[in-house]
Amino acid sequence: MIYWAPLFHFYQPPTQTASMLMRISNESYRPLLDVFTDFPHARVTVNINGVLTEMLGFSGYSDVLDKLRRLAENGQIEFTGSGKYHPILPLIPKEEVERQIRINYQTNHSFFGDVYVPRGFFPPELCYSKDIFSPVVESRHEWIIVSGIACPVAWPMDVIHRIGYENDKLAVIFRDDILSNKISFKDIDGKGFIEHLKRLYDGTNDIYVVTAMDAETFGHHIQHWDKLFLSQVFETLEPMRNTDRTLHQQKPLAEQHRRLFEFEMDQEDRQIKIVTVTELLEIFPIGKIIEPRPSSWSTSADDIKAKNYYPLWKDKDNIIHQMQWEHLSITIEVAHKATECADNDASREFSGIGRTILDSALHSCQFWWASKKPMWDINMVYRGLNLQREVLLNAYKAISESGAKPELKKEYYYKVVAARHIFNQITDSLYTD
Repeated sequence: MIYWAPLFHFYQPPTQTASMLMRISNESYRPLLDVFTDFPHARVTVNINGVLTEMLGFSGYSDVLDKLRRLAENGQIEFTGSGKYHPILPLIPKEEVERQIRINYQTNHSFFGDVYVPRGFFPPELCYSKDIFSPVVESRHEWIIVSGIACPVAWPMDVIHRIGYENDKLAVIFRDDILSNKISFKDIDGKGFIEHLKRLYDGTNDIYVVTAMDAETFGHHIQHWDKLFLSQVFETLEPMRNTDRTLHQQKPLAEQHRRLFEFEMDQEDRQIKIVTVTELLEIFPIGKIIEPRPSSWSTSADDIKAKNYYPLWKDKDNIIHQMQWEHLSITIEVAHKATECADNDASREFSGIGRTILDSALHSCQFWWASKKPMWDINMVYRGLNLQREVLLNAYKAISESGAKPELKKEYYYKVVAARHIFNQITDSLYTD
């Protein structure tokens, strides 16, 4: 048997426009969830970051959330955990990683209720390093999915390896990058995908394949891909098609014989079963203790050799990336100091505002749109930078309103001045590049 576990990643940044959210909901989310509903045998794993859950709920798109909830109630989908605002987890402080995981759970549980029980974890952009192991395990996740390029051993298809430190263990699932990217870039159709799965199977030991891609691929990035690809695959792999159930009632005898012959020829398709990622843990044996390579789902082997593990978010040769992260580092430091210093109503109010905005200021898209590989959008970069600047404004105001010593207030004001200089440098580059 071939077990295929598809994962769909739903996410939009906090800086997304209302018009674009409406467009994506209409082009992708609603049609995609309708496909899931039309094929109840198809079991899928879904990651939806809490920032998008909130945006949909507060923007009048609760029908999208209702469809997800019903699918979960019917046992057709399982949810994963993640970071609420889709930060690059290996690049932010551990306490921020822990907070992002916690508030993501709180947000999604508040909207989805008791059907939101994530057993697996989706690190944004599949960005992994061993630094995020503890926060993921401590938040009681049983497995994590990472990019195939992260696999340090022979490609696992009939065992599930573990990441382990001391007494803690975490199952690690490797995404089939090649196959996932073929789907994402329309380099394979439904028939070709199924044939690819069949070629992997030698008819003896059970195997599994995991694909993971953005939900927006279906209908938004590729128009009607939900129907042209996904519906075709789901229909082919349906255990008993509606057309076969009503065959004798609807078709003349010759047509019945032709369709029955085709159905017999399709029996090989029944070797493929669609499952959730968690179900794989119940089917396949435990493998080795391994340590995946630091990477993302956009990292190449050459990037790993160059220790340039997250090239679309912090490229070693991208000057804007370096300035963005320097600015963010100062922002985090000032925000943390504001929390520490807040000792009266005024300082606590400003500190609370800065702390809340910092959560969203960590989102990954501001860096992705500055990567120039080939993504480049000055507005998305600037919106992210402005969120950070708003954190600095409120965080420093909290420090200045607190009872902290004058020397400390002066020290942190100089940090704000340094951040302002970096802000201006980045802004100048947006005008000229």
